[in-house]
Amino acid sequence: MRLFSVENKPIHRKITWVQLLVIGIVFVSCSPKSAYENYEFDVYQTSHAGDNLKLLSIDEVKTSSKEVEKVALQLFPDKEYQKYYGFGASFTESSAWNLATIPVAARKNVLTKMFSPTEGAGFTLTRTHINSSDYSNNHYSYVEEGDEDLSTFSIEEDMKGFSGDENDQVRGIELIEPSYDLIPMILEASSIPGADFKIIASPWSPPSWMKTGETSEMTNGTLQPKYYGLWAEYISKYVSAYAEKGIKLWAITPQNEPLHAHDAQWDSNGFTPEQGRDFLRDHLGPQLVKDGHLNVDNLEAGLRVLIYDHNKSTMNNYVSATYLEPEASKYAWGTAFHWYTNSELKNNNYYAKQLDTLQKTWPNKAMIHSESSIDIDANEPIGQYWRASTDYAGTFVPFETYAYDIITDLNHGTQGYVEWCSILSHKGQPNPYNNFNSAPVLINPVTDEVIYTPLYYLLSHFSKFIRPNALRIGLEGEAIDGVIYTAAKNTDGSIAVVVFNKNEKAYELTITLETKTFTMQIEPRAVQTIHLQSK
Repeated sequence: MRLFSVENKPIHRKITWVQLLVIGIVFVSCSPKSAYENYEFDVYQTSHAGDNLKLLSIDEVKTSSKEVEKVALQLFPDKEYQKYYGFGASFTESSAWNLATIPVAARKNVLTKMFSPTEGAGFTLTRTHINSSDYSNNHYSYVEEGDEDLSTFSIEEDMKGFSGDENDQVRGIELIEPSYDLIPMILEASSIPGADFKIIASPWSPPSWMKTGETSEMTNGTLQPKYYGLWAEYISKYVSAYAEKGIKLWAITPQNEPLHAHDAQWDSNGFTPEQGRDFLRDHLGPQLVKDGHLNVDNLEAGLRVLIYDHNKSTMNNYVSATYLEPEASKYAWGTAFHWYTNSELKNNNYYAKQLDTLQKTWPNKAMIHSESSIDIDANEPIGQYWRASTDYAGTFVPFETYAYDIITDLNHGTQGYVEWCSILSHKGQPNPYNNFNSAPVLINPVTDEVIYTPLYYLLSHFSKFIRPNALRIGLEGEAIDGVIYTAAKNTDGSIAVVVFNKNEKAYELTITLETKTFTMQIEPRAVQTIHLQSK
């Protein structure tokens, strides 16, 4: 070793082993410590075997056999991707009606289970409908027929409660609190301690008198161009009216499922890509700016507009008409999309390429999954999630399809995931149609039984542990068929790793976070959230 004096002349000195030891200690002690050195982990599991967001014990996470195949994952917390806005399910009139049929204490417990971040799922991103939807008790709008001045505009329909005579599905069922309704539900949910959720509002159809080509009331057809300006004013009035009731909407979509102009069986309104562009550019955007709802200089500062709001398989063709037009694009914060048809998702890799194309082509536009649902099996509302189900296009396994769809969406840029109705009856009711969906929470309105379906617990694996403003982070590992995973870092420094194993065998997971490695076992047909945080 060559040392230098202050005169920069070489000094030859014999270094003893004691001095080398001291130098080594100095170098070690100066090495930076990992920011995650004190992190420990908890594992929560939902499985076909019956676990429902179960916090596993130390013994339960241990590998049960040396023969278990290993899956090694490595976290890269400094590799940061998109910001998350939330996860959750929607407020509908049908959901409010079901809550009106059960005792007040039971109702509050259901809302706590949905919106409390400590005692429940902590849902943070939701949706509701402007005018009636496919999960209202009947068709309705907020103005009287032919009122072109909107002088009769009122959201009383969302507040007035239920008569019990809206349709055959509700008739004869006792209402514990007939005055309950959509707006009271939203307000009560917001009063749950710790509740913090955003709301996207979407119209299914303008009033019938504004449309042409309908096949039945508020179903199919399209808005007449002469009413574009009036409909824009109507939507803006809705935003203002909700704000007056203490409900600040986070976003709107101009039209739910705009490609349904001829083939829908429920409230709908067709908008071609060009019609949607023109409506936003010339009418809705300027109206929202005029009324102080939207800030074109900072789309994050006010009400957000999410365009499209239909199946992700064809979203890129639709949004380009708006995004390529600067005068239209300036009003659009991002894209909302749905997952239908369910059975086609797996064969199309959950449309990962379409998600990538959307993100790469329009990197400054947000991406939100705004709706998904499945038909209900009223005879097996829990078991149906774990076995093969069908839609008109084919076969799918609901729990597996949801898990893959959510994780694929997240790994390809999506910033929030919203299920359709948060609450329905055990028969998937009520609505004015023979279209009965399942939901995270099912209520028997006669016996007051409350059922939390596997979907409730699956959504909880994300909403409870990936909180608003979390960032997706790097997670790399071996490609194992039937195993999919994602990771996010919260603003408090905690990390959530969500892993789904659709296979019929268990795996040993090892998760490396800088200098630490965590080991646990994931059971067959199970989803786990591994929550890493400083203890």
